[in-house]
Order: sequence, then C-alpha cells, then structure tokens
Amino acid sequence: MGMCVVVVVAVVLLLSIGRGSGNSEGDALSALRRSLSDPDKVLQSWDPNLVNPCTWFHITCNQNNHVTRLDLGNSNLLGHLVPELGKLEHLQYLELYKNNIQGTIPVELGNLKSLISLDLYNNNISGIIPPSLGKLKSLVFLRLNDNQLNGQIPRELVGISSLKVVDVSNNHLCGTIPTSGPFEHIPLNNFENNPRLEGPELQGLASYDTNCS
Repeated sequence: MGMCVVVVVAVVLLLSIGRGSGNSEGDALSALRRSLSDPDKVLQSWDPNLVNPCTWFHITCNQNNHVTRLDLGNSNLLGHLVPELGKLEHLQYLELYKNNIQGTIPVELGNLKSLISLDLYNNNISGIIPPSLGKLKSLVFLRLNDNQLNGQIPRELVGISSLKVVDVSNNHLCGTIPTSGPFEHIPLNNFENNPRLEGPELQGLASYDTNCS
C-alpha cells in the first residue's frame, strides 16, 4: 500500500512539474489572447487547460515543446500587446503585422534573446521604440512601419550586428537616422514619411534627438 502511495505521489509531482514548465509559455500566450478581440475566431484553439500550447493553431514549437513562432499576421485582431510576451524566451518569430493592435510596444520584448523577426507593421501602435530591443542580438528583421510610433530611433539598435532589414516608415519618429553598424546598409526609403525625422545623421554636426523637443 505504501509503495502505491509513493508511486502516485511521484507521478503527480512529475505531471505538475511538466505542466508548470510548459505552461509558463501557455500562460503568456493566454494573457495575449485576453488582451485581444478576435472577431474571426482565429484563436479559438487556444485552450489554456492544455499542458502546453504546441497544439494551438498559429503556434510553432521546437522538439522540446518550446514556442518558437507566433504567426498571427493579417488576422483582424484588435487590442494591445502584453508584457508577458517577454517570457517566450525561445521565440524566434513574432508575426503580428496587419492587425489593429494599439497601445505601446512592451519593453519586455527585449527579453526575447532568440528573436530573429519582429513584424508589427500595419497596426496602430503608439509610443516609443523601446531601447530594450537593442538586447535582441539575433534579430535580423525589424519591421515597425505604418504605425503611430514617436520618439527617436534608439541608438541601442546600432549594436545589433545581425540586423539586415529595418523599416520604420510612415510613423511620427523624430531625431536623425543612424548611419553606423547595420544602419549603414538600410535604404533611406525605409525611414520615409516621418515628418520630424532628419537624416542621415551627420556625425558631430546634428544631435540625434533633433526635432524631438
């Protein structure tokens, strides 16, 4: 009898441990779902009672059941992003373009150390581009165009050597366009239609926060 109790307790503990580790990502995605209005029911499969979110539509996981992709572009979603997204530490692709997402970009997205692509273009996102995005040392694609972003282009982004594509056109950015690091090869039309954005930056002649006051 005693052995049966031990075995049952061990199984319950293992299940709870597995559920806890897998579900921290599920909890983060559930927080996102709660913040969004979903008239087309694209998130209908997102069941928070499952052990992990790897069976949900629009989610891709690796062989260790960690979330690596979130593909919700052009899904008619309304609402805002949540800080909990920063807990998806294995995420490589965050694709939320062409929706009606409002509010600001959470600074916690700077915790997504594996992120390769951040696509938030064609939304209604406001506020600044968080300097914390400079911590994304694997980032290749940063597309934030066609939003309502303001403030400067963070100079922290200059330190991301992997960055190949940056598009911040059609916003309300100010200051100057960086010209060093990866920005040396970004076409100027990827910065256009920001009326208070000057560029390219003239080393020593123009402050990077020009026109921002």
